[in-house]
Amino acid sequence: MNEIIIGIDLGTTNSEVAIVENGHVIVIADNGKKILPSVVGLDDNGGILVGETARNQYLVYPERTVKSIKRLMGQDTQVDLGGQLYAPQEISAIILKRLKAIAEHYLNQTVTKAVITVPAYFSDAQRQATHEAGQIAGLEVVRIINEPTAAALVYGAEQTEQKRMLVYDLGGGTFDVSVVNVESGVVEVLSSHGDNHLGGDDFDEQIINHIVDHLQQSQQIDVRTHSKAMARITRAAENAKFVLSDQPYATIEEEYLLEHDGIAVHLSLELSRTAYEEMIADYIDVTLDALHIALKGAKLTASDIDEIVLVGGSTRTPCIRERLFDIFGFEPQSAVDPDLCVAMGAAIQAAMINGQAVDAVLVDVTPYTYGTSALGFLYGEPYQYQYCPIIHKNTPLPNRKTEAYMTAVDGQDAVEVTIYQGEDPDALSNTKIGEFLVEGLRDVPAGNVITLTLDLDINGILHVSATEKDSGLQKSITIKNAMARFEHDDLSTAQQRVGQLFGQMPTQHKESSASPEVAEAQRLIAKAEALFEKVSTEDKEDLVDLIEEIYGAIEEAANDRMQAAVAKLTDILYYLES
Repeated sequence: MNEIIIGIDLGTTNSEVAIVENGHVIVIADNGKKILPSVVGLDDNGGILVGETARNQYLVYPERTVKSIKRLMGQDTQVDLGGQLYAPQEISAIILKRLKAIAEHYLNQTVTKAVITVPAYFSDAQRQATHEAGQIAGLEVVRIINEPTAAALVYGAEQTEQKRMLVYDLGGGTFDVSVVNVESGVVEVLSSHGDNHLGGDDFDEQIINHIVDHLQQSQQIDVRTHSKAMARITRAAENAKFVLSDQPYATIEEEYLLEHDGIAVHLSLELSRTAYEEMIADYIDVTLDALHIALKGAKLTASDIDEIVLVGGSTRTPCIRERLFDIFGFEPQSAVDPDLCVAMGAAIQAAMINGQAVDAVLVDVTPYTYGTSALGFLYGEPYQYQYCPIIHKNTPLPNRKTEAYMTAVDGQDAVEVTIYQGEDPDALSNTKIGEFLVEGLRDVPAGNVITLTLDLDINGILHVSATEKDSGLQKSITIKNAMARFEHDDLSTAQQRVGQLFGQMPTQHKESSASPEVAEAQRLIAKAEALFEKVSTEDKEDLVDLIEEIYGAIEEAANDRMQAAVAKLTDILYYLES
C-alpha cells in the first residue's frame, strides 16, 4: 500500500486537514473540531500555542500572537513573535506541523507527504514560500494546487460532460473568484481574480465599529482603550455574524464588560441582518466587480456558467447568495460545507496522486426549496402571494433558518402562515404542505415583526414555528415526511443517504460521548437508514417514526422510552432483513 498523502487547506483565518479513507473523504477533527484557526502564539511560559488557544489570546497579548500570516507569504519580511523575528514560512510551518500532528494522531502513523492548496492568484514567490513552509514542517509537498481547483474537484471529480463552474471563494481574510472548466475529472482554471485583503475579518470589523460607536454614544466610553473588553467585543461580533447567517436578528450581550468610574458597564445591543448587510454592502460590491473581471478574462458571460460553487465560511452571508442569484438566475451550490470544501478537494487530489479510488462526495441535501408567501411584487406588480424561500434547494441537512416578516395593517391581530415547497416565484404555483394561524397579536401599528422558523431534519420532518418578536407569542406545526411525500418526482438519492453528512453523525447525537445504550441505539439507526432505499414506503415511514422517537428520548434522557423504541426498531429490522 502506498504511503498516505494528506490534503491541507492552509487558510488565512482557518486551516483544515483531510484524507481519503476507504474511498471516502474525511476532514480530520481535533478535539471534535475540524477547523483549526490559523493563529500562532506563545503562552506565559514561552510554549507554542496553535489554533483556538492562540486566537483567544490575540487581543490580550498581541505582541506574542500572530494571525493572517498567509497575507505575508512570498514577501521578504519578518514578524515579531514574543520578541523573536520569524519569516512568514516559519509561522506557516508551525500551523502545518500542527495539522500534520492531528493527522498522525488520527491515523496512528507518521505522515510525511501532503498536497497543499493556495489561492489561484498566488504568485510564484508565494507558492514557493508555501512549499518551503511545508518542508520546514517536515512534509514533502507533492503538489500545490489552486483552491478553486480543489473545490471544483469535490463537485466535479466524476463529471464526464463539460461543465463551466464559477468558484466564489470568500474566506476570513482573502477573496478570489475563478472560472473553471471541468471535464472527465480534469479541472482547468480559465481565469481568476481576487483581493488578498478582503474577507470575513472585515465584516467582523464593521460590527465591532458598530458596537464601539454604540457604547460611545450611549455611555460616553471609548472602549478601544480596554484590551480585554475589546477581546470580548471581537468575539461577540464574530458570533453575531454567525447568528445573522441563519437569523434575522442577533442579540449582542456582554455583562460586566468593563468598569468605568467605579460603575460596571454592560453591553446589550440588537443587530438586524438588514443593518449588518448594509454595513458590508461595499465589500460585496467589490467581490462582484471581481467576478465580472474573471468572466471577462475567461471570455465568457454569466449565461455561459453552468454552476456556481460557494467556498469559504463568509459565503454563508445570505445577501451573497441573493446577489449571485440576481446575476446568474440560478441558486449557487453549497451542498458541501464551504469551510471544508477546499481541504476535501486537496485530499481528493492527494488520493488521485496516490492511485486511490475516490467515491463521489455525497451529502444529504434538501431537493426542494421550502418557504412561505407574503405581500410583495411579482413581475413588477403588487401581489399578495409572492413566494419567499427560507430553506433553499440543495441546502445540507439538517438545517434551520429563520426569516422576519411584518404585519401589513394597523391593529392586525392574526396572521395566517402557509408553507410551500417549490421554486416558482408565485407561491400558488408551488405545492402547499402545511398552514396554521397565529392569533392574539398585539394591537399595534403595521410593521409588527413576526419571525418564521423552518427546521428540516435529516429524516424529512419539517418543524415550523411563527413568533411575535416583541411578545414571544408562538404557534407551531410539524410536517412529517416533508420530502418523502414527493418521491414520485424522482428525488435525488442524496436525500435518502440519511446521517452521512461527510461521514459524520449529526451534532445532536454524536457517538463520542454517548453511553453504551445510546451508542447501540445509534448503531441501529444507522442500520435502519441504510435500508431506506430498499424498503416500501410504509416500512420506511415506520422506521422514520421510530428513529424520531429514539432521538426525542435521547434528547430528553428518557432511557425507558428509548429502550422501548429500540426494541421495536430491532424487531422491524429483524423482519426486514430476514
